[in-house]
Amino acid sequence: MESNIAFTKSNLMAAQYSLELSLKGFELLDKKRNVLVMNMMGFIDRAEGIQQKMGEIFKEAYEALQVANITMGISSIGEIAQSIPETAGFDIITRSIMGVEIPEIKFERKSLNHFYSFYHTNSALDVALKKFQELKYLIYELSEVEDSVYKLAMEVKRTTKRANALQNIQIPKYKEIVKVISEVLEEKEREEFFRLKVVKKKKDQT
Repeated sequence: MESNIAFTKSNLMAAQYSLELSLKGFELLDKKRNVLVMNMMGFIDRAEGIQQKMGEIFKEAYEALQVANITMGISSIGEIAQSIPETAGFDIITRSIMGVEIPEIKFERKSLNHFYSFYHTNSALDVALKKFQELKYLIYELSEVEDSVYKLAMEVKRTTKRANALQNIQIPKYKEIVKVISEVLEEKEREEFFRLKVVKKKKDQT
């Protein structure tokens, strides 16, 4: 406790007010942390589901691509790959969870477009292209989810740090200040009571 605090009623009231604010602040931070953790765990579960699905589709895509490479030749597949345009057609917006801005990737699932002649290709290439397109959309979703988890985790860390500072430093400090000032003022009141009692007794005797 700070040694230069005067043991006055005004300081007692100030310490009680600061203690009340600290307790309310800790309660709010604790609630915020719980909401953040709950949302973060939801995103983590979603990420695990997406990653599992991606693993399955990656396997199917590469198996089909391997067949296409064998039956059509790697050079032909390379030429077709070069003709496929770069990914576009998505927008990134944000929404807030307890003051944390997390991303939302908006995109439209479009039907498969073939960028090659069917005459010189086979069904294995069609399957590979379809699977890689599915992966593209899953990557959008996973990017959104992983970035959300990271930002929520950072905010959980900051919130926990602030909550711990209140719980372990500020609240005990103000509790001690309130306790000491209260004890000193109560002792002063008792001394004043007895002093007045002695004065009254002397007056009564005279």
